[in-house]
Amino acid sequence: MSLGENRGILHADFDAFYASVEQRDFPELINRPVAVGGSPRKRGVVASASYEARKFGIKSAMPMSVAVRKCPEIVVVSPRFAVYKEVSSRVMKVFRDITPLVEPLSLDEAYLDVTHLIVGNVTPPQIAKNLKGEVFSKFGLTISIGVSTSKSVAKIASGINKPNGLTIVRPGNEISFLHPLPIEVVWGIGPKSSAKLRELSIYTVGDIASQPTETLSDILGSNATHIKSISEGVDLRPVITQRERKSISSETTLLEDSADPTDLNEIVMRLSGQVADSLLKRDLRGSTVKLKLRRSDFTILTRQKTLPEKVQIPSEITESALELLAYELEHSNDKYRLIGVGVSGFSTAESRHDEMQLRFEGF
Repeated sequence: MSLGENRGILHADFDAFYASVEQRDFPELINRPVAVGGSPRKRGVVASASYEARKFGIKSAMPMSVAVRKCPEIVVVSPRFAVYKEVSSRVMKVFRDITPLVEPLSLDEAYLDVTHLIVGNVTPPQIAKNLKGEVFSKFGLTISIGVSTSKSVAKIASGINKPNGLTIVRPGNEISFLHPLPIEVVWGIGPKSSAKLRELSIYTVGDIASQPTETLSDILGSNATHIKSISEGVDLRPVITQRERKSISSETTLLEDSADPTDLNEIVMRLSGQVADSLLKRDLRGSTVKLKLRRSDFTILTRQKTLPEKVQIPSEITESALELLAYELEHSNDKYRLIGVGVSGFSTAESRHDEMQLRFEGF
């Protein structure tokens, strides 16, 4: 029996959001492999891939040049962020018409707390089913929904039967649902952490639950306690409707430490594009560009530059981030194992959500 057994939490997640909007608006793209993102000739990355494209191993954050090599017939579409934002805004209104307790995580996913709506024959699964139907009838798009008593279980459940899935984890069944699943389903366990855990014969969520926190801490660091609690089916975090956003950043851990300026410049450019993508999706601009570096000896340094005009697009962020990197390389002979780019200094009117980290491990 779970500690939050009386709660009803939904995690609603669009299926290949950008690509699905493009296929909806341009019927000639239906049933074709589609990648939304930058040009493969200009070091663009994939922001969204249709399910037809995913069959070729194409996924978000992949260099577009790699996507084209994997699937030569792929249709590369430039993103229309204004359209995606408008669709997201209208869908979020549908969510809020159901419950005021909506926590958007991005343009294409959100938590909904429907606990207060549970009465008689009105149940979270029925609410989720009706919501899926309403979104499809109004917008011609599918969403996958996970239903459970906690945010973490609902989020994992929403990804189980994509696309157009509805996965229900009833009160008391959290552990039986979680424990057989592979460790990679838990947020916070990336490719590098996963590899290290598997070296210790930790393969499933149940294996995580059976480990002492000290063992997990050696690999997961400060996230170990939280991840262990999730693996035990314990997650009482509330759905939070509004927070102040302090910064948006993207970082990557290199497979091998490097001091090669060409490699590091390319990574900074890619990360700057990912940050710009997130800023554009949320219509945010920031005045400070930050560069985060972790050296081979694990020391971390942060350099930043405050600009007279707020930035948002990739070229603006890239210019300042590369300048900060050049200064560091000029004054140091160290190798680096992690690089991050971030933007902060948003105006009050633009500050709506919590700090967000987009992590892509294993460059």
